[in-house]
Amino acid sequence: MSKRVSAKHKLDRRMGENIWGRPKSPINKREYGPGQHGQRRKGKVSDFGVQLRAKQKLKGYYGSIGEKQFYAVYVEASRLKGDTGANLIGLLERRLDAVIYRAKFVPTVFAARQFVSHGHIKVNGRRVNIPSYLVKVGDVIEVKEASRQLVLVLEAVASGERDTPDYLEVDHSKMTTKFVRIPELNEVPYPVVMEPNLVVEFYSR
Repeated sequence: MSKRVSAKHKLDRRMGENIWGRPKSPINKREYGPGQHGQRRKGKVSDFGVQLRAKQKLKGYYGSIGEKQFYAVYVEASRLKGDTGANLIGLLERRLDAVIYRAKFVPTVFAARQFVSHGHIKVNGRRVNIPSYLVKVGDVIEVKEASRQLVLVLEAVASGERDTPDYLEVDHSKMTTKFVRIPELNEVPYPVVMEPNLVVEFYSR
């Protein structure tokens, strides 16, 4: 469903980590970067480089989010009360495409974006086709009845690759999920370590 298969794999290799935890990731076979210089020895990374890497990894994890849009999320996180890094994670996990992915209605975050854009999702009974739509606590999200038998959906639900997190109440028999609460960083099932504090440092420079 995504046109970014090669780009996704390249991001894994550039980061040197299987950031989505997918069994088909090339990093499982080749733990070096893409391109002709991928196997060169890496020098010591500067503080800026570490922060940039943390930002690219977190931004890349959520799929096709552009730099301008990601920065806007950071700005909103910095305006909210409390820890900016925690607020950043909370806002990213409230995105409708992220919720659809977490609920296992689709196999990847890229598929989730397209699934929402194509009008397969309702929030509180109303169709929403904006992937960046921010879900609120208590909202009920559902796959449209006409879309529940799509092969993509059935395969995602049946997949044993990942579990649904506790901050969602998921009912796969009805293809619904309720957003129970905004998660803490340690509740979000990232396959790799995410460091939102470094992202905050990157943008605060």
